[in-house]
Amino acid sequence: MSIKFRLTAMQFLQFFVWGAWLISLGGYMGGTLHFEGGQIGAIFATMGIASLIMPGLTGIIADKWINAERLYGILHLIGAGALIYASTATTYNHMYWAMLLNMLVYMPTLSLANTVSYNALEKYKMDLIKDFPPIRVWGTVGFICAMWAVDLTGFKASSAQLYVAAISAAMLGLYAFTLPACPPMRSEGKTMLSAFGLDALVLFKRKKMAIFFLFSMLLGAALQITNTYGDLFLGSFASIPEYADSFGVKHSVILLSISQMSETLFILAIPFFLKHFGIKRVMLISMFAWVFRFGLFALGDPGSGLWMLILS
Repeated sequence: MSIKFRLTAMQFLQFFVWGAWLISLGGYMGGTLHFEGGQIGAIFATMGIASLIMPGLTGIIADKWINAERLYGILHLIGAGALIYASTATTYNHMYWAMLLNMLVYMPTLSLANTVSYNALEKYKMDLIKDFPPIRVWGTVGFICAMWAVDLTGFKASSAQLYVAAISAAMLGLYAFTLPACPPMRSEGKTMLSAFGLDALVLFKRKKMAIFFLFSMLLGAALQITNTYGDLFLGSFASIPEYADSFGVKHSVILLSISQMSETLFILAIPFFLKHFGIKRVMLISMFAWVFRFGLFALGDPGSGLWMLILS
């Protein structure tokens, strides 16, 4: 089995785990468990909390004490347990702590997956710039497949979506131990600030970088709003008789997956756009595209406005 195929399988499962619940969990918590909007938002905010703390911490652990692929596998196995625990939750407090634990172990696996991939490709004398992007694209494909699986099986409105994610995480956790060894580098002279990426804060002294970070933060916040409440928003149209049996309501998660499909295509198109327009223009076009996207999503509906939802 080629190393490219093995890494592709890893990336596919990495994002399949996430896609099985990220878009549909908000609808399940709001529609089935009847959590309040603020409670749903707080549960999804655990992603941000985990992202601030865990990648730097696990990076230190992988750098000094344990192989990255082993740590990667251990984290996914813990995540599988957390997801099973979350599937039994019927109250806000129960769900919050279960998902916080899940996020604390899942978010650092995103960077660890890249570390394991880079290490393996370098061992096999491959070109990271050329060979990694096609492998990474399969992560997005895995995310889309999970969304479709959860939607078509009817799991989007039940705790079964968390079981799908848990089983996938357990499979990936075990599979990780078969990947090429990525031993600790034991870097010397690395400060805690650099380990947690805090040394990058000095870039805020540059006006252009500060503006870029500000817009990136705002766009990231807007993206999380649609991830959190998008399915719940589309599901709310079920209360209107003319939309109750529409595709956008019955298969809301598939509808939302269109944005992931476009992401796959545009990831492959990035080299072309960078070559012809440059990084500044590409970033500017991207930011305006985000504004356009959210505007269409806000104005659309599952009936005559379906085209707006599709374009968004």
